[in-house]
Amino acid sequence: MPRTPGPPPAARRRPDAGVRPVLTGAFQHSPVRATAVCLFSVASAASAVALPAVLGHTLDLVLGAHPGLHGALALCAALLLAEVLLDALVALTGGVTTARSTAWLRRRGIDRLMSLAPNRVADRFTPGDLVTRLTGNAADAGTAPTTAATGLAALVTPVGALIALALTDIWLAAVFLAGLPLLTWLLRVFARGSSDSVRRYQRAQADIATRLVEALGGARTIAAAGTAERERARVLAPLPELGAQGRHMWQVYGRAVVGSSILVPLLTTTVLAVGGLRLANGGLSVGELLAASRYAALTAGLGGVMGQLNTLVRSRAAAHRIGELLALPSAAHGSRPLPADGCGRLELRGVTVVRGGAPALRGIDLLVPGGTTMAVVGHSGSGKSLLAAVAGRLTEPDSGQVLLDGVPLDEADPPQLRREIGYAFERPALFGATVGAAIGFGPYEPPAHAIEAAARAAGADSFVRLLPDGYRTPLAGAPLSGGEVQRLGLARAFAHAGRLLILDDATSSLDSVTELHVRRALVHDVRTGSRLLIAHRVSSAARADLVAWMENGRLRAVAPHDRLWADADYRAVFAHTDDSDSRTVA
Repeated sequence: MPRTPGPPPAARRRPDAGVRPVLTGAFQHSPVRATAVCLFSVASAASAVALPAVLGHTLDLVLGAHPGLHGALALCAALLLAEVLLDALVALTGGVTTARSTAWLRRRGIDRLMSLAPNRVADRFTPGDLVTRLTGNAADAGTAPTTAATGLAALVTPVGALIALALTDIWLAAVFLAGLPLLTWLLRVFARGSSDSVRRYQRAQADIATRLVEALGGARTIAAAGTAERERARVLAPLPELGAQGRHMWQVYGRAVVGSSILVPLLTTTVLAVGGLRLANGGLSVGELLAASRYAALTAGLGGVMGQLNTLVRSRAAAHRIGELLALPSAAHGSRPLPADGCGRLELRGVTVVRGGAPALRGIDLLVPGGTTMAVVGHSGSGKSLLAAVAGRLTEPDSGQVLLDGVPLDEADPPQLRREIGYAFERPALFGATVGAAIGFGPYEPPAHAIEAAARAAGADSFVRLLPDGYRTPLAGAPLSGGEVQRLGLARAFAHAGRLLILDDATSSLDSVTELHVRRALVHDVRTGSRLLIAHRVSSAARADLVAWMENGRLRAVAPHDRLWADADYRAVFAHTDDSDSRTVA
């Protein structure tokens, strides 16, 4: 099955390539609510536009003692009440729409993040940058449906007021229209000036978040080195850029507001002055002048569109950052089931993986027979862990193919694949409310007796039972050493062992006795299948059925340990190993 292609070159080049799908999707997620916000806000705007004419007519009725006054007063009250209620509905419905759109964007971002190979994410985004995109940027982009819906009403009010002003008195409308081009120019200048600053501001935010996450992750090292002040300066280094872009945004906004604050009163005053002259000449009634003054103020509210425009600019810039994450192609997968009688036969055919523009694995052809334990050894940087990641489909080969029991991994059913490939890491991340839940964390939850059996096999049961509540001890409060965390990671892998179990240097923190116990448990207490061990100790290689010897991203040899031991270069791989351990094995 061919892999999902990446975004086309044009989409990668255009800065707004990912904006439209994100904003369109946010609208489509809550179409009823967004439509309701639009209808409520437009109805509110219509009430606001109708009210001055009714007020003016009522005033004329009062001054002229004409009949129909009570009906006009009731209509004024109804319009005022409708405007208040509709504004409340806009606020309520708009808040719910924004919250739902934001949640939807975050779910989409997290779903895409979880569907990507870990290396694809790490190569493209830092953890702090991802946090910024999925929190602040998603919140900004989530306001787009509500802002656009209310923005339509923000345009309806001044346009409707201008039409009503023209119906009231064409000369007053002409006076106002004379200044409208300048007001429109202010809006255009604001939109152009703020867009770039918003993008730069959001990038600076992400940069600070990235540096802060790095510093928090290395807090003990920073404290031990006494470099807290230096790290603080490094984390806050982008702050001047953040401040500069923030000031620039406010300067652009301030200039636009000042301009509109000067222009709008001038236009309103001019309309009132001309209206007064028209009133003196008998061209307008007192009520019509009142209505015209209100319509002039409402029409000048076109300057208030800048607030809506500012929010849309921020939403658009944030949607671009969310779109960059969503544009990354997910790993291709199929639905082929693995054969029921498969025993974990793993095969790599011409596998090449490129990192940083250079091949990190070069044309690997490797066969792990079903039921075999194979150790992968080599100097640091030889490609051992990358080979394990490819074998377990935690990363995708740039060329070549990986098969498990004859089924290519990119054609296999993903849930079944995760049930049949177990993993244990050198530095496992534990998830779950309790220690027992951390061991049971996986594609399915094993029963309590299976969790305890896996812990015994990993040499973890003894220290878990010494914890205050045993397996029910809250994970966050459990005092665990590095070796104990590693054993819990092993127990988790053993509890979910399938036909292929990959141990990526997962016994490096164990003492020799505990490691030997784990090796024996792999044979006697864990589900039978193939084992791929990333090994640094000579004892681990010696106890494996076969050894795959890696060198500079290539497979130098595959043979039993005792046959390879005659090669001085092979012995040099274990030069760091404790001498007694080497002599014992040899």
